[in-house]
Amino acid sequence: MLAVIIPAHNEAHLIGLCVRSVVAASQHPALGAEEVTIFVVADTCTDGTGPIAASLGAQVLAVALRNVGSARAAGAQQALDQGARWLAFTDADTTVPADWVVQQLHCRADAVCGVVSVENWTGHSTAVREDFVATYRDRDGHRHIHGANLGVSAAAYRAVGGFRPLASNEDVALVDALTTVGASIAWSASVRVVTSARLDSRAPAGFGAALRAAGQRFAAQVTQEVVITKPPQAA
Repeated sequence: MLAVIIPAHNEAHLIGLCVRSVVAASQHPALGAEEVTIFVVADTCTDGTGPIAASLGAQVLAVALRNVGSARAAGAQQALDQGARWLAFTDADTTVPADWVVQQLHCRADAVCGVVSVENWTGHSTAVREDFVATYRDRDGHRHIHGANLGVSAAAYRAVGGFRPLASNEDVALVDALTTVGASIAWSASVRVVTSARLDSRAPAGFGAALRAAGQRFAAQVTQEVVITKPPQAA
């Protein structure tokens, strides 16, 4: 069995799009008869996240952790207990293409780190979007790590003890641990997802936070330039 794990905290407005995209990926003909089970970890949800996900065929695990590392770990453990041989991770504000799971498996590695793209830059300045396009390494051999686009074999995941209970960068910690034990890691641009650049992202130091920080940096630069170029007041 293949598993897809999606942590979610009050994502009723986005979880449907995410789960529908994963359902489509689970039905790719190249997977043959292998079952794909979707696990949505509804972490301290007070909205309709769980019922929406369940109505689309996902197994919903309700937890009260408020920690993305712990939520991913809980979903992974549920999948492992049901016999999953491969764990694919994405986020509730992300959609995956129809060949997402297939492309992860085609890498034939212990773990796969894929890339992300953003289609909606609402709330961000042009400078933030241009900086992302200019600096993001969207090619094979990149070194980006995204919890929204990550895959790992059950054996490799168990070997490093899984996700740590971190509020951010739990994905980086997992990949670092895999690297330390000599696991093979594919840094693939063929494994792609579309993720959100929303301003109210959940992880305090995740992708969304990095975009917000870039926006603040560019805004500060503009303010500084205005101050420097402002002509002196007449006496």
